[in-house]
Amino acid sequence: MAITDILSAKDIESALSSCQADGSFNCKSFFSMIGLSSKTPDQIKKIFGILDQDNNGFIEEEELQLFLKNFSSSARALTPAEIKDFIAAGDSDGDGRIGVEEFQSMVKA
Repeated sequence: MAITDILSAKDIESALSSCQADGSFNCKSFFSMIGLSSKTPDQIKKIFGILDQDNNGFIEEEELQLFLKNFSSSARALTPAEIKDFIAAGDSDGDGRIGVEEFQSMVKA
């Protein structure tokens, strides 16, 4: 399954262009711009499965560094500060990673 099976390529391109500069990424704005916030829980879970590259049920720092590259191979890596902010926004149980339920909650917030 490809991300574009669920999300519009045009929306993805627009969202990526809005966060090209280091420090400009905001996960909540990004989720809204790509249309993920309006998707069903099942669709969000499918996107999570694509982002969870090692299939361990969590998105960790290493996967977040390359988060934008999941949407386009030409996208930049997230900065350490952006990764820290992303985890802080989604990690409700304090384990330093984002599980599927946490991801669904942060997308819908």
